[in-house]
Amino acid sequence: MKQMTESQLQELEQDLNTIRDEVLADLGERDARYIRRVIRLHRALEVGGRVMMPFGFIPPVFVAATFSLGLSKIIENMEIGHNVMHGQYDWMNDPSLHSQTYEWDTACSSDSWRRTHNYEHHTYTNIIGKDRDYGYALLRLSDDEKWRPAHILQFFNYILLSVFFQWGVSLHELEFERIRRGEIRLRDKLPFLREFVRKGGRQAFKDYAFFPLVTLPVAPIVLAGNLGANLMRNLWSSTVIFCGHFTQDAETFNEKDCENESKGHWYLRQLTGSSNFTGSKWVHLLSGHLSYQIEHHVFPDLPAYRYPEISEKVQAACRKHGIGYNTGSFIHQYAGVVKRILTYSLPDRLRMKLTSQPA
Repeated sequence: MKQMTESQLQELEQDLNTIRDEVLADLGERDARYIRRVIRLHRALEVGGRVMMPFGFIPPVFVAATFSLGLSKIIENMEIGHNVMHGQYDWMNDPSLHSQTYEWDTACSSDSWRRTHNYEHHTYTNIIGKDRDYGYALLRLSDDEKWRPAHILQFFNYILLSVFFQWGVSLHELEFERIRRGEIRLRDKLPFLREFVRKGGRQAFKDYAFFPLVTLPVAPIVLAGNLGANLMRNLWSSTVIFCGHFTQDAETFNEKDCENESKGHWYLRQLTGSSNFTGSKWVHLLSGHLSYQIEHHVFPDLPAYRYPEISEKVQAACRKHGIGYNTGSFIHQYAGVVKRILTYSLPDRLRMKLTSQPA
């Protein structure tokens, strides 16, 4: 991480606080109209997909229905659910859009997500040993974790995690790695497991039992379409999240360096530990504007669709303080993620020879 004096960190904090305050002062009807318009789009896509699905015996209709339903799930998870649960629209005083009451369309319960993501990940971003989102306890992505033979297969673990992403996220709070090491007992996680079964079971019943059963003559087609829509959502959301956190230039940190950190130091960690990617307005919408992951980590409770308009100000602050701003095309950032996963799957000696990097 870039070394900055306390006075420099205070100046960085002031610069970023000014950007935040300007947005907060401008929140209003424009933002409310935006999120309600996105909700209408999500509902239209979901209804369209559900209505078309029973006619999926016609191949083009099946593709259209699956794609429409998949898009609705992506928008609901990324641009609505994730952002609403960060409190980005709490100021509207709308119970249906409040961070503490919103329940999203995925296997992970909102309460579990708020605990593991909103608190753990955004507080301890990329601090090895504190941020369990870093590698999801499955992937070795830095030298901070000792290499083990099982890491040779981690690219296959990455593929499996991406395919079943909603289930991987929903089980994240189980802390399987701590159970395996004997630090906690499985019985300690019984309250969480009950929550997991309740929410995950409801999601599985809805997509894989209820909707196929109400269209019984074409149940296999509807089941296949729902599977396809969930796969589409899982692959896209996992890729967006990985491109925002695990590119080659995204920094990691140790606990000692982050003890008693100031808000300015926290800002610096968010700026250097996150990655953006470029794209069209549709790419930004479908990513929940997590294509601006840097801005999201600095300002997690500001409406995400505001990130493009404040990005230049954040970049200007980075230039002023000599801080790198990690961005690039989607393909470039994704290639960096894949390279990082593959590189750290290798034993240190082999990795050193191939990359000329110190162990």
